[in-house]
Amino acid sequence: MRRATLAICIALLLTMGLACSSDRVEDTEGGVILSVTDFDGLPVQVSVNGNNILQMDSVQIQSFPKNANAPSSTLMDVEMRSYEVVYERVDGGVNNPAPMVRSIFGLVPVGGTTTYDNLVIMTASQLRNQPLSDLLIENGGVDRETNSQAITVNFRMRFFGRTIAGDDVATAPIRFDVEFVP
Repeated sequence: MRRATLAICIALLLTMGLACSSDRVEDTEGGVILSVTDFDGLPVQVSVNGNNILQMDSVQIQSFPKNANAPSSTLMDVEMRSYEVVYERVDGGVNNPAPMVRSIFGLVPVGGTTTYDNLVIMTASQLRNQPLSDLLIENGGVDRETNSQAITVNFRMRFFGRTIAGDDVATAPIRFDVEFVP
């Protein structure tokens, strides 16, 4: 009985350890960890009528050496390549906007930062297609799935790069909600 209890406890601890590390990106190839350390200018509520694109004012990405005690080199600098935004409704609806992937350029030196201003987080076509198009005045201004005049969407954003040495790295996702209204 004691061995079975011990085995169950060990299994639970291992499971908890794996679950807790799911958002960490230390298992990426490079000798650095990319992290979104600051972001500003997030829209909280957006009218789909009259908006062509949705942007974030600024986002700062920092590169940390995985081992702070080990020597670093410019081979650990990260060339930024792209970012993705995945959308998930949190209002009971199941029809989500299509994900967006965009190319970006820039260099994040090991131990340094880079800032991107006015990043597009949703395109005009996403605002004009299902499910958000239901909220357009010409379409009645009401979501067909929930019969509501608002659609709340969780945005999950990640950034991807490659070290000068050729190792792929990525940030953990940042998450935020936006409420769309007519």
